[in-house]
Amino acid sequence: MLPSNIILSLKHAYIYQSESTLVLSDVNFDIEKGEFLYLIGRTGSGKSSLLKTLYADLWLERGLGYISDFELHSIKKSQIPYLRRKIGVVFQDFQLFMDRNIHDNLYFILEATGWENKAKMNARISIVLAQVGLENSLDKFPHQLSGGEQQRVVIARALLNEPQIILADEPTGNLDPEVSEQIMKTFEDINTAGTAILMASHDYLLIEKHKKRTLKCVDGLVVEQ
Repeated sequence: MLPSNIILSLKHAYIYQSESTLVLSDVNFDIEKGEFLYLIGRTGSGKSSLLKTLYADLWLERGLGYISDFELHSIKKSQIPYLRRKIGVVFQDFQLFMDRNIHDNLYFILEATGWENKAKMNARISIVLAQVGLENSLDKFPHQLSGGEQQRVVIARALLNEPQIILADEPTGNLDPEVSEQIMKTFEDINTAGTAILMASHDYLLIEKHKKRTLKCVDGLVVEQ
């Protein structure tokens, strides 16, 4: 069990890119509830593999891992959907359904995570879109939105189940500096409201401007900057 103030903890964790490819060794860090951290490092340094391990897309082969109420080192496949209701994941490449509008993209996620009351589902969709400033985009399709707007939809999607922590993998990687600044402001507002955030990024100008606690993947290790 985690202490009451900790939302995520890795202890002597070994992160594999695949069953035989070790990318990070003996990883140890905690994230407190409501904390905002950066995860930095070169391409291929293990950032994405670490995040994938945290949302159980990759197994934690060695060591101990805790996130919310789940033990990553012993999690069963049947538990993974429940884990992903407790955390939000923001991808660099959006992963939106291009053949359905924004409302239906978000509605699909709510259905997939066990929501059944249509009125409550529609209300929740309206709330999260308002949080990211897209309350008037319900009926638009992804191709009708800019890259920054699509990324805000992805952030709204991550907020649907009121997660305790958001894991963001290079969320500004495909965006220009002005839009990146807007996305960063959105994340900071979410964090101020109480949600912890772990953001992988190589946008060092943004990181320098918005200083946070920082972890770096380097030479197969995760070190505190």
